[in-house]
Amino acid sequence: MAFIADIVFDSGLSYITTNASRVDICSAEPTTYTLATSTNTLGNETTITTTGPADADTGTGRRAIIDAITSGTVTGTGTADSWGVSYVVGTALLAAGQLASSQAVTNGNTFTLDAISVYIRDAT
Repeated sequence: MAFIADIVFDSGLSYITTNASRVDICSAEPTTYTLATSTNTLGNETTITTTGPADADTGTGRRAIIDAITSGTVTGTGTADSWGVSYVVGTALLAAGQLASSQAVTNGNTFTLDAISVYIRDAT
């Protein structure tokens, strides 16, 4: 079994907590900054807070948390099924994933989003 110290995981997660500046809800899971913030976006929030890194709630690694969104702006009409967290200044997609359940959204409305945990699992 391999061992990797928490500080190694924390370096990557700290980059997210330090630089994450935008959360988008998307029509498909983004794999690039452009997909997250332009092609697939249905809405975004640019006033975000983050915490971590810390032990993962499952005890199997480390995590950073993007706090819940309470008033995101919907900028398109469609079905949001995923999210992307980006570093706008560096034009980088930092993390992405699926929403717990898809949600129909309409341009001009607001959206809420539960806190997002970004995990790095321990080596096995």
